[in-house]
Amino acid sequence: MGIYREIGPEEYRDLEQRILYEDNHLLVFNKRTGEIVQGDKTGDEPLSETLKAFIALRDGKPGQVFLGVPHRLDRPVSGVVLFAKTSKALERLNEMLRKGEIHKTYWALTANRPPQEEDTLTDFLVRNEQQNKSYVSKNGKEARLKYKLIQTTERYFLLEVELYTGRHHQIRCQLAHMGCPIKGDLKYGARRSNPDGGISLLARRIQFIHPVKKTEVDATAPVPETWKGIQG
Repeated sequence: MGIYREIGPEEYRDLEQRILYEDNHLLVFNKRTGEIVQGDKTGDEPLSETLKAFIALRDGKPGQVFLGVPHRLDRPVSGVVLFAKTSKALERLNEMLRKGEIHKTYWALTANRPPQEEDTLTDFLVRNEQQNKSYVSKNGKEARLKYKLIQTTERYFLLEVELYTGRHHQIRCQLAHMGCPIKGDLKYGARRSNPDGGISLLARRIQFIHPVKKTEVDATAPVPETWKGIQG
């Protein structure tokens, strides 16, 4: 018996189709709403372990598979997640994240039109660990993002968001404070939940210079099927 659980044919195909980029050093994956990137107190299997089992099966690896997690996405968020397949790549990606050299673009659906079609928001956020929630407070840490209204449907507004800082629940908290809670995000003031229990926040695109090859990596996650009326 191997050290990882078995991956059936249907799950194998699904995981294979959700790989957005891969080489010997990196793996960029399209995370679904509800999946967790790294283990937490729920005890649910994280993507990091699922993908280790997939790689072990696909590549015929009898031993331990390395898959480092340089960054996470909240459980109710979908889209691009970056993994490191070597310790060297993980170390370099962590350093690049600290220096702001990894560019991430998010898409968010809101039921309210933003006050401006394009703007930069600067707030100060404080995190409440017990509630797992962030609040705008003058005693908090600076949080900055830029948003732009890029599509409208009959009921919703699609915002493209670029982060300049990486605070806890930053996009969710700042957009809600602006009067535009993300669709399905009950924690930050949305009127109703989404059927899948997630929120309409997508890590849409990631761009950076490969930490080993020094070539450009540019990966985009598809728009979820549940985002009706939104063109990808």
